[in-house]
Amino acid sequence: MGNRGMEELIPLVNRLQDAFSAIGQTCDLDLPQIAVVGGQSAGKSSVLENFVGRDFLPRGSGIVTRRPLVLQLISSASEHAEFLHCKGKKFTDFDDVRREIEAETDRVTGTNKGISSIPINLRVYSPNVLNLTLIDLPGITKVPVGDQHPDIEYQIRDMIMCLSFLFFFRFYLIFLSGHRTIGVITKLDLMDKGTDVRDVLENRLLPLRRGYVGVVNRSQKDIEGKKDISAALAAERRFFKSHPAYRHMADCMGTPYLQRLLNQQLTNHIRDTLPALRSRLQGQLLSLDKEAEEYKCLNPDDPSRKTKALMQLIQHFGLDFEKRIEGSGDQVDTVELSGGAKINRIFHERFPFELVKMEFDEKELRREISYAIKNIHGIRTGLFTPDMAFEAIVKKQIVKLKGPCLKCVDMVIQELINTVQQCTNKLESFPKLREETERIVTTHIRERESQAKDQVLLSLEIQLSYINTNHEDFIGFANAQQKTSQTSKKPSAGNQVICKGWLTINNISLIKGGAKEYWFMLTAESLSWFKDDEEKEKKYMLPLDNLKVRDIEKGFMSSKHIFAIFNTEQRSLVRVDDVGFMHSACAGD
Repeated sequence: MGNRGMEELIPLVNRLQDAFSAIGQTCDLDLPQIAVVGGQSAGKSSVLENFVGRDFLPRGSGIVTRRPLVLQLISSASEHAEFLHCKGKKFTDFDDVRREIEAETDRVTGTNKGISSIPINLRVYSPNVLNLTLIDLPGITKVPVGDQHPDIEYQIRDMIMCLSFLFFFRFYLIFLSGHRTIGVITKLDLMDKGTDVRDVLENRLLPLRRGYVGVVNRSQKDIEGKKDISAALAAERRFFKSHPAYRHMADCMGTPYLQRLLNQQLTNHIRDTLPALRSRLQGQLLSLDKEAEEYKCLNPDDPSRKTKALMQLIQHFGLDFEKRIEGSGDQVDTVELSGGAKINRIFHERFPFELVKMEFDEKELRREISYAIKNIHGIRTGLFTPDMAFEAIVKKQIVKLKGPCLKCVDMVIQELINTVQQCTNKLESFPKLREETERIVTTHIRERESQAKDQVLLSLEIQLSYINTNHEDFIGFANAQQKTSQTSKKPSAGNQVICKGWLTINNISLIKGGAKEYWFMLTAESLSWFKDDEEKEKKYMLPLDNLKVRDIEKGFMSSKHIFAIFNTEQRSLVRVDDVGFMHSACAGD
């Protein structure tokens, strides 16, 4: 790097982060930082250990990193590690460092795979490292295990979305692009022979502004066999030098190059944000100086002052909680969802998703319906579907709603408790008050949780106790009958003309004088014939009620269509020879 002033920037930011962590306050200065993000078993831990040159991170199956680890690497002549929560204690045995990380993780998250956003601060001094600060985050997962919250995928996603990214990809399984991301492709040596990720590493397939770096980690066998990291780095170097797809870019691959690249990127980022950071620090300093003036004449033994301070703290806690749940226009969080917004998402996204996710096998449902009907009829063969069969099947489906409903309550309750913990962060200076406030409010929420679940179960019991088949949304016999009645009451077509044309009528009983041609008109209610097509002189009209039409066999060499009109008693009224039938717009003869 060459610039000693720039090199001191990273330790300076480290001290700021430690200062905020020591007083229990979250840092709202947007300090430059690099987050290590990737899926479970993507090789993140191996790369970090290669940076340090020591095995010091917990290992195992599933999710191992369950709290963010703020890893501060500091170039030094001696080698040791320090934890912020173990002030004054130096760790020279890195196996002890691993055990301390595991113990501190379990202290906050428990021993059954739970996660927490509260970080562990670890500082490593070594002659083998460059000044660098990384935040190792839990691996991305979708399936909760153990004590993990059902919403774990979104919790981990919320942890990482506001940070600069160092994203780890396993082989070619890539899912991210952005201007703040450095892609790291791990385990290249495990790819099938004849395959490679050259297009990715050359930044041609899925381009990132800061490109990709390929690394080769130790295998599980190497780790169990305690293979020296320096030997592993030498093997990594030989791999890139000898591989036909990577040797032309070997100088831009490997763990040492990645460490130098990250050091340069972080230093540049700190340099670019330093003016704005300095301005914000000065503003906060002036604000704190003004607040400190109010306490110069403070009498700490004044009981009324203590009571007033206590009431103000509790009042601020209540207002903060209300704003987080109800929403507020001041100090809007533009980084992540919280409080009421998350609860809204639970109701409108997660709960409907849980309902849609419910298993529904139409074939199995049809089989159940068939068995229910047959079992209710017994030895008899029923004509209609029995109500008992319908209710039995419907109730079985309603019962399935119990799981998603109770899960929704659990997620809302957990978010309320998380919001309480966020609001009590401002009481960090008063640990006993914070602890008691959390206990009282959380106990109250848990009591309401029980009542809410009882109400949900009661609502389901109400639905199970009576199936309202008269409801307007229910298509049953009553509604079907009503729809039929409504259909029958629709206005008739009236005297709408269907067809007109010339026909020849052969007199049987109505008209004397043999066969004659007449102008016919067929409407929706009657069949009429006139003297001519002027329709002024009506000869006769037959209502269509109870009338039928029957074809009559044609004579030899006849091309006319002959039919007879008769009533339901089979008494013929007229015989008609079709001469020329002219259809109207609504024709149909």
